[in-house]
Amino acid sequence: MTPTFRRLSALAFALALPLAASAADYKVGPGSTLGFSGKFQGQQFDGTFGKFDAAISYDAANLAASKFDVTVDTSTAKTGDGDRDNALPGSDFFDTKKFATAHYVTTGFSKDAKGNVIANGNLTLHGVTKPVALKVVFSPNAGGARLSVTGTLKRLDFGVGSGEYKDTSTIADEVLVNGSLNLLPK
Repeated sequence: MTPTFRRLSALAFALALPLAASAADYKVGPGSTLGFSGKFQGQQFDGTFGKFDAAISYDAANLAASKFDVTVDTSTAKTGDGDRDNALPGSDFFDTKKFATAHYVTTGFSKDAKGNVIANGNLTLHGVTKPVALKVVFSPNAGGARLSVTGTLKRLDFGVGSGEYKDTSTIADEVLVNGSLNLLPK
């Protein structure tokens, strides 16, 4: 092997590394939903956010190159109950005048004991940043991919629900978050 061939081989290898480490980039397509479920007086309620944006880079074979960056307009939360929907943007809950968005960014990915992919990240909600883990199901398809995420958080950890709404016998502390995203290539 000649020195020139070795240098060219090393250069080709070095140039190929960034390509091997990159994940496919996606944008959110029509029909995507981002929601939450909680309990009020023991009864489950479901809600959705009408406006959110996500930058998704994902490679199931190389999770280290994957990343989620999601911004949610908290003023668009709807549950189908007028009283609750009017209260959510207020200072007792999301306080959207002070905290217009929630933001989730992954810090890494792992697999649990069952082999499920877990997105580990930080959620900033109501001015508080805490770690939140989400179970990930990624299904490629001809036009892009389908991404489903689920996880739980404690609303009081983020200061959501003050005054009389801190009472967890009225509104449960645990909230399920879920997303079903139709992803299109960028």
